[in-house]
Amino acid sequence: MPQETKRTIPSDLIEATAFELMRRAAIEIPEDFRLGVEAMVDTEAEDLSRFVLESMVENWHAAEEDRRAMCADTGLPRYYVKAGNEAVIGGGFVALERALRRATARATHEIPLRPNRVHPLSRADHNNNVGINAPEIEFSFEPDADWLDITTVHKGGLFGTDYRMLFPGDGKDGIKRFFLDTMMQFGRRGLACQPAIVGIGLGGSKDTSMILGKQAACLRTVGDRHPDPEIAALEVELTELGNNIGMGPMGFVGTSMVVDCHIDVGYTHTGGMPMSVHSFCLSSRRAVARIHPGGEVEYRTDPNWFTPYHRREGIE
Repeated sequence: MPQETKRTIPSDLIEATAFELMRRAAIEIPEDFRLGVEAMVDTEAEDLSRFVLESMVENWHAAEEDRRAMCADTGLPRYYVKAGNEAVIGGGFVALERALRRATARATHEIPLRPNRVHPLSRADHNNNVGINAPEIEFSFEPDADWLDITTVHKGGLFGTDYRMLFPGDGKDGIKRFFLDTMMQFGRRGLACQPAIVGIGLGGSKDTSMILGKQAACLRTVGDRHPDPEIAALEVELTELGNNIGMGPMGFVGTSMVVDCHIDVGYTHTGGMPMSVHSFCLSSRRAVARIHPGGEVEYRTDPNWFTPYHRREGIE
């Protein structure tokens, strides 16, 4: 067999893998998040909040036993693709995107997922979570690799997100203030399903800030700390602040609102400091697979999206 054929990752394997990822994300809770919530059960002093946490854990076990989606609202399925620079995809990246769209449509009917995607004006619904710019597919690349990493995330698409343009003079106090304002609103108004991983995007342009915040919430595991010590310390401080505003799961009185807080940053305009806050779901639905050119597929739950190359700062 020619060497080039051995290196090709076929689109039908990508489609089959993406379908399996959809199934795993909808049904199986990642271990890091489950352990984080179970630890909250031991520390939550309020009876009602502790009952909610215990019910969540029971629901996850039932979903896995019955092989059914853990939540009736399966959110908006999306993909994050990290391609090794040496990876060869049969049919190219257009074939990859088509495979992911087919897998989404099939998963919607066979798992099943709730068909949440509609046209914003006509409300037309294809009943398969596929449409214009749906599902979202974001790409990143990695040097010296020939594999393909595919991550699927099922994140709620209504609330749990906020944005504010801060300024350099606001400093860390301004970051903390906006974070606390947002957590209070999420809890009081039912704008997020807590407890959850909270992601913060700091810097970049306005749209980059939003992207970074969602990635920080959805693509990092509980306990993961940013390599910059100053950012890592702020992540820990915000987690503690979020759990000391008097609210627990689903807005009840308690101390279990933030399973973890992740911050990712981008260089920004000298006159501003855009900041976004994103609360993932209390189900933290994500699943990852690495497809090797020989056809081997490895499944895991840590996306490993923020590699040193991804966070590179200088010029190669």
